[in-house]
Amino acid sequence: MKRDTIKEIIEGKYADPDGGAPLSVPTRSVVIAESLAGMEAEAVAALNLGNKYAVVSDENTYEALGSRIERALKSIGAVTSVMMLEKPHADIETVERLKATTAGCDALVAVGSGTINDLCKYTAALMDKEYVVFGTAPSMNGYTSVNASITVGGLKKTLPAIGAKGVFLDLKVLAAAPKRMILSGLGDSVCRPTAQTDWLLAHLLLGQPYREAPFTILAEFEDELFETSGALAAGDLEAMDRLARTLVLSGFGMTICAGSQPASQAEHLISHYIDMLGSPDWPESFHGEQIGVTALTVARLQERILAGGAPSVKPSAIREADLIERFGPEIGPPCWSEFSKKRLDSSGSDAMNEKLQKDWDGIKNRISKAALPSEAIEKALLRAGAFTAPEELGWPRDFYKKAVRHAREIRNRYTFLDLAGDAGMLEDID
Repeated sequence: MKRDTIKEIIEGKYADPDGGAPLSVPTRSVVIAESLAGMEAEAVAALNLGNKYAVVSDENTYEALGSRIERALKSIGAVTSVMMLEKPHADIETVERLKATTAGCDALVAVGSGTINDLCKYTAALMDKEYVVFGTAPSMNGYTSVNASITVGGLKKTLPAIGAKGVFLDLKVLAAAPKRMILSGLGDSVCRPTAQTDWLLAHLLLGQPYREAPFTILAEFEDELFETSGALAAGDLEAMDRLARTLVLSGFGMTICAGSQPASQAEHLISHYIDMLGSPDWPESFHGEQIGVTALTVARLQERILAGGAPSVKPSAIREADLIERFGPEIGPPCWSEFSKKRLDSSGSDAMNEKLQKDWDGIKNRISKAALPSEAIEKALLRAGAFTAPEELGWPRDFYKKAVRHAREIRNRYTFLDLAGDAGMLEDID
């Protein structure tokens, strides 16, 4: 009988690969089924969340599933229908409006994917309420995480939220999602190797905390998901099940580590930079589509560095005034506050060079075991028909190169972008 990793983690029966107590998450129920029709009310009622539900959807997710959820939940309690704008934004202003709308409810019921889920989990956290989510697309790995991506004052931040008590994924609904949203979930999955590699670098070079657990729980699905990614675009339910489980487990990995480090590193910084400073006239794209492209760029950069000898770094040439001019007076100061914490001065660069010269072979060998060839990532994306180049997303190549050079300045998270930048290896990025 095949191991049910999700069930073991929820029940607290999955042994910690890092040697701690069995893995634990706040989510009490994950239901992934070919169809959830007729099961919705029972699934929610089993979690004892009260009897006043705010069902939050937008125009698209209401049509896809929201109306069905509202009808079902009326059999077990009072339902407040909360209809967001067609394309809601996960920003602090929208959170405040959602708080006012759902104040009299016992629990929030998110019907959607990335934006709706982030808004609900963050709003629920602020109001000390529980929430559950019915996914409408396999587009991201945030269904089971305890952080939310919320824009505050123009700066996209990863903020602490709460975990969903229940996550309910109807595979037929997921398969009916727009193709680009399905491929977005694949994009959010192919960054496992780049994120793990970046996190390991910070651990081995700077002594920052690191865990194997979030990657161990993903291992059973990754190879098959990548090798059969072409079936996703065709709406194959078996492939959809693999993707859904991968996304759920990736979210669990972030929850277990109490942070986004296992799934968000350099590739996400590049995407965030473009979200913050890109032109509103460019075509819209989904987050995971962006991550597929940026993860491929980061994988190639990591390969180039790991293929050579020990890099030699210099003190950072980035000045506060230049950074603030680049990001603007509103976003610049908080970015500088973050970047300055990892900015290398003369003594820092000397210490890092000593470490690199002494330990590079060991660092390189361990990191290489976690990495995946960029060619394998590219093939997984191409099989599914996903984007692999910035131009396909409508991003000018010159701007993209600028994003790769400066994305590390957004936050205090050490990645291969930092090592490459301080070693003078970002100026000739493809």
